[in-house]
Amino acid sequence: MNILPVIQSVNSPQSSGALFENLKNQPYSFMLDTCLPIKGLGQFTFLGADPFLVVRSKNGITEICDRIASPGDQQQVKQVTGDPLQVLKNLMRRYQTTAPDIPFGGGAVGFFSYDFGRQLEKIPQIAEDDLQMPDFIFGFYDLVIAIDNNSNEIKIISTGLPAQGKQALKRAGERVEWLENMITLKHNQVQFADHPGDYIAKTEDIKANFTKAGYQNAVSQAIEHILCGDIFQVNLSQRFEMAAKIESWQLFKKLKEINPAPFSAYLNFDAWQIICSSMERFLGLGSNGAVQTCPIKGTRPRGSSESTDLANYRALKNSLKDQAELTMIVDLARNDLGKLCTIGSVKVADCFRIETYPTVYHLVATIEGQLPSDKDVFDLIRAAFPGGSITGAPKIKAMEIIERLEPVRRGIYTGSLGYIGFDGRADLNIVIRTIVRKNNKYYFQVGGGLTADSNPAAEYYETLDKAKALMQALGLRG
Repeated sequence: MNILPVIQSVNSPQSSGALFENLKNQPYSFMLDTCLPIKGLGQFTFLGADPFLVVRSKNGITEICDRIASPGDQQQVKQVTGDPLQVLKNLMRRYQTTAPDIPFGGGAVGFFSYDFGRQLEKIPQIAEDDLQMPDFIFGFYDLVIAIDNNSNEIKIISTGLPAQGKQALKRAGERVEWLENMITLKHNQVQFADHPGDYIAKTEDIKANFTKAGYQNAVSQAIEHILCGDIFQVNLSQRFEMAAKIESWQLFKKLKEINPAPFSAYLNFDAWQIICSSMERFLGLGSNGAVQTCPIKGTRPRGSSESTDLANYRALKNSLKDQAELTMIVDLARNDLGKLCTIGSVKVADCFRIETYPTVYHLVATIEGQLPSDKDVFDLIRAAFPGGSITGAPKIKAMEIIERLEPVRRGIYTGSLGYIGFDGRADLNIVIRTIVRKNNKYYFQVGGGLTADSNPAAEYYETLDKAKALMQALGLRG
């Protein structure tokens, strides 16, 4: 039985950030923030907290925590084995709602780490799993705030789940009232600084898991694999870590100011805080079964002057290497979507376009398809995860080479973050330009695609170009 969500408009002058200030300390709070709307990439920001169910998986063991049946510190966790993605799919099937006009009106919010790919494909176990990040973790949210960034309209949507029938309607009303009080009562309102203060970190505070020479050597090894015909392309990355005094929510505000992006997010998930400023869509699925993926391949830094900025733009626009690299990933994405989509429906809607961001230019493509009615987002994830733009081609062989060349597992980096609605719609990004906090330490990773024509020194400096916004947010200068 499909549930019709309760939707209530809220009259508030507060920004999305100010509203979230009142929620950020609630259990499993999230902000999916389209803070740089780009045509076709969404216009809504979504806020939420206090899910009724939390599902996490690691190494094939999935834990299910019913937060209503076992509230507070006495939460009972049920462990199940078997295919983790099927477990998640079966849980989502229990809760179905009618699609509201708003793209997301309740459902699962969370992330798949890059290493979840090990549950889908056989990858050697070489890199160190030092952070022990879950393969995936999702909260099931019956209550969501949707903010239209075009009209500034604010709406609270509540499904009343996991209750059913009349009890669902009753619970939905109570939950809407609770959330409205949470974000609008005068004593709950806080002063929100749109421009968080500056702070300075020292360069010696940051540590990389590669030296410059080490990274360039790894690039050279990857190029050898390409020249030997093992692969056509591979994405190689390096990870940085540092201790920083800044609180994670303040860090998100700073990163949002420096590097606004259409798929930004802040997740406060138990021991993990995720500070994301991604510009790449992995999978978008509409109510009519329309599928879209938007891989990025090709980067140039923004120039310090108008002339150098224009020169960098033209260099990317005219780069045959970057166009060839993107073309290979477009072919891979077409193949991934073609595993499921209706025959003849997969098409390249946009071969090459340049998207402009405060610190970089990116070369982007758009591939679309039509999912048949007997398939869903979980089938798409199984067919396409992880995204080809951050692995290489052929995908599985590229992942094997990544495992041998990168010293630590990627965790959430180059995984996917976003929502899967109870109504079947979904929007998931590629987790890039993202900082993770665990145990008072911050971690972030940056990389780039390699081809036979890659230059090891240039590839090293490209990773630093991509890291620029993250380092600035953490207080590093220069």
